[in-house]
Amino acid sequence: MSGRAQLMWDEAVTGYDFGPNHPMDPVRLDLTRRLVGAFGLDRELEVVAAKPAGESTLRLVHREDYIDAVKVASADPAGARGEYGLGTIDDPAFAGMHEVSALIAGQSVGAAEAVWRGDAEHAVNFAGGLHHAMPGGASGFCIYNDAALAIARLLELGAERVAYVDVDVHHGDGVQAAFWEDPRVLTISLHEHPSTLFPQTGWPQETGAGAGEGSAVNVALPAGTGDAGWVRAFHAMVPELLADFRPQVLVSQHGADTHFEDPLAHLAVSLDAQRAVQVACHELAHEYAGGKWVALGGGGYAVVDVVPRSWTHLVGIVAGKPVAPEAVIPEEWRQQVFARTRQLGPQRMTDGRWPVAYGEWEAGYDPADRIDQAVLASRRAVFPLRGLLP
Repeated sequence: MSGRAQLMWDEAVTGYDFGPNHPMDPVRLDLTRRLVGAFGLDRELEVVAAKPAGESTLRLVHREDYIDAVKVASADPAGARGEYGLGTIDDPAFAGMHEVSALIAGQSVGAAEAVWRGDAEHAVNFAGGLHHAMPGGASGFCIYNDAALAIARLLELGAERVAYVDVDVHHGDGVQAAFWEDPRVLTISLHEHPSTLFPQTGWPQETGAGAGEGSAVNVALPAGTGDAGWVRAFHAMVPELLADFRPQVLVSQHGADTHFEDPLAHLAVSLDAQRAVQVACHELAHEYAGGKWVALGGGGYAVVDVVPRSWTHLVGIVAGKPVAPEAVIPEEWRQQVFARTRQLGPQRMTDGRWPVAYGEWEAGYDPADRIDQAVLASRRAVFPLRGLLP
């Protein structure tokens, strides 16, 4: 293994654009790439533009009739078919939609191939993490499910155990659905409780089916959960499950929409806690997956203040050159932000909450605490199915 990390990037991914006033503003990708460059991180890893996912790759997860429907809508947005989730408020059709969605998917698949083959130890595609797309339909701003496609490609290449950890504020429903009955894939999702947030799934009782029973894990956290509770819940679930599963590759999704400034959700997590979980995923990849780590982006709709900083931290961690929380953001980037958005960019790579303090689960829990109740519900639902003590 080379040990060299890869950043998957093709500027054309910024064409993933649902139009003005849509929350999924592609400026968040452009500003992230520019901030990565401003810190010189692109000199610390190999920047790779992978080819778009071809039809045979897309069919590893998606139905052929759905792919055909995306192509039709891509060529003529007026022909988008609502029964496939296309042409909706969440997923408006736009010209070139198939091509750019396949390009984003190709970056995640390329990352998975590089890590599996040993061309890179870690790889990151912050344009990816589009975890809501289903085998037969678009959903939640997601056309093709690049995360599920990357995992399916790993399985096709011979992987026998792949762990997927999703810390987006929304449930990773599309990835869970793709591997619902597959014991080779362990999906773990920490998200806001489905009673208060789209897609209204991800209950603790969703644990997989058939041979895959016990391979889906859901931690549904109450609205208002902050840093200490969020990081505590992560550490109360993920390390023990990975130690039991022994994945050959860790795929993680790092949606930045858990942040307290995000306009579409209700958690109260800081940039510093997001960085703490990114660091934890890196450490867990080395401890349990031989260092093989594919890191993806995801949601995040505070497109200036939060997303670029969060994913620049992720790229730095992947590259082995983490950006210090107290680092001052280069003025050149702040000028680019103002030129693009007429907004003032943040000045430092922290929300002022580093280091993040939290209570270890092993030290005891409070059955009256809402976050501990959420963790207990998840442990009781899935741990016995895996032969673990809840």
